[in-house]
Amino acid sequence: MSAVRPVRPDRQAQRQAQRQARGAAARLSGRRAEVVAALWLMAKGYRILGFRLATPLGEIDLLAQRGGVLAVVEVKSRTSLEAALEAVTYEQRARLRRAGAHVAAHRAGLRGAVVRLDLIALAPGRRPRHVANAWMGDQ
Repeated sequence: MSAVRPVRPDRQAQRQAQRQARGAAARLSGRRAEVVAALWLMAKGYRILGFRLATPLGEIDLLAQRGGVLAVVEVKSRTSLEAALEAVTYEQRARLRRAGAHVAAHRAGLRGAVVRLDLIALAPGRRPRHVANAWMGDQ
């Protein structure tokens, strides 16, 4: 009688499964961070207009409004504010600005709003940090 060997997936399949698990965990973490950021903004008097808003020019994590200001909010969960600021490249910021301008131009009630690019940085064990007009210098 021969011994039956357990079937072991090959290394490539194992790596793919690990990548998929990490991706799912990252998506869940991102969604949680966006909910925390939205609650933080609401506590500061903002009205949340959209989560993960898809536009023809890119995705906006959070779209919020307070008065005549339309905040295009990028949410980053990092160990420090500096790391969160550095995590958003110039190209990403330019894309977010274009996406925000597109939304402001195409949604009734938002035409004429001042579009601002904000950051909410989240770090373990710390309060959220809202940086209004986070990348004002690169316009």
